[in-house]
Amino acid sequence: MEIIRLENISKVYSLEGEQIKALRDVNFHLDAGDITVILGPSGSGKSTLLSLLGGLSSPSHGEVFCKNRSLYKMPTADLAEFRNKVFGFVFQFHHLMPELTALENVILPSWIGRRNLEASRKRAEKLLTHVGLGKRMTHNPGELSGGEQQRVAVCRALMNEPEIIMADEPTGNLDSKTAEGIHDVLWELCQKEGRTLIVVTHYEPLAKRADHVLTLDAGNVTKKRN
Repeated sequence: MEIIRLENISKVYSLEGEQIKALRDVNFHLDAGDITVILGPSGSGKSTLLSLLGGLSSPSHGEVFCKNRSLYKMPTADLAEFRNKVFGFVFQFHHLMPELTALENVILPSWIGRRNLEASRKRAEKLLTHVGLGKRMTHNPGELSGGEQQRVAVCRALMNEPEIIMADEPTGNLDSKTAEGIHDVLWELCQKEGRTLIVVTHYEPLAKRADHVLTLDAGNVTKKRN
């Protein structure tokens, strides 16, 4: 079942009087439960595309549909609420709250969404245990390794049971062995819970594990099914 569709999407930036075309008339759709990897060199528009898909940045032209709703025709408050319910985000830098424990960082989206505290705590504990951090829940980010912090960030993204997980270079600042572990966690959790996963990466071998590969070149997007 289709969950995301882009129709004639273009994104243009103005830089020192010059028009930079980051995306050019992009059209594709993704189905629920699919894993998609977005590849391309630095500056090719990968992060721009992901931000458009996730309701974080509006296009210059065209429409983005998610669950048959046009994201950028929603009122701002409605879009923010939709984004909080439907999307979970993992970034290159974990952006954990340093004063909170690992458990509290994972629960945070649930607090914002005003969900049941006891149920949220149980889910956060289950997620952290699943990624091997069952004994590290009470530790603050500064007491965790880079890989452990990113695993906390992955759990946080899954906390509110979003239908779509979007990861922007989630292992870009980690060593290859630790990065592979994070990829395994993302794949396993999303497949286990039936989440749609979209990953921006420069790590081409990761594309072999995806259902679809989107490649960006000079603002153009090609889609390939594995």
